[in-house]
Amino acid sequence: MGFELNKIENKDLSVFKHDMQEAFQLGAAAWEEDLDEEILPESHIDRSLNAKGSIVYKAVVDGKFLGGAIVVINGSHGHLDFLYVKSGIQSKGIGQQIWNSIEVMHPEVILWETCTPYFDVRNLHFYINCCGFSAVEFYNPKHMDPDAPNGDDGKDLFFRFEKYIKRDK
Repeated sequence: MGFELNKIENKDLSVFKHDMQEAFQLGAAAWEEDLDEEILPESHIDRSLNAKGSIVYKAVVDGKFLGGAIVVINGSHGHLDFLYVKSGIQSKGIGQQIWNSIEVMHPEVILWETCTPYFDVRNLHFYINCCGFSAVEFYNPKHMDPDAPNGDDGKDLFFRFEKYIKRDK
């Protein structure tokens, strides 16, 4: 399998957004019956795209655009805002290749952070068992995310993960 992770070009952004929204929507629908809300509004993607230190990657496998990620780098701290694999082709190792490539491309980062919804068992497995993250915090109405967008009522339940990278000197 020919895998590449490249910075995205502007011409690919609309496909990137669409595919990511679809993957997140279908992923949530697998866990929630009668899901009638948009899981990943474009405004959330745009906020991440426009953040200081934001880098957007697309995953290309055998010439096909099959996933991507948005990371925000601030010195030795990195935040994985979004990682997705196109709907219908998950569980083939593409997400793991995306993450491994990001780590290699950013040797300056020694602390990575990300969040995922509490109900998404597949994501929990991926971040903990495949990528080596540790759950360090649980956001809920009694302990709200201090970085959540204005208007967040705390009803969204998320785990926050961290991964420390030891670098040889």
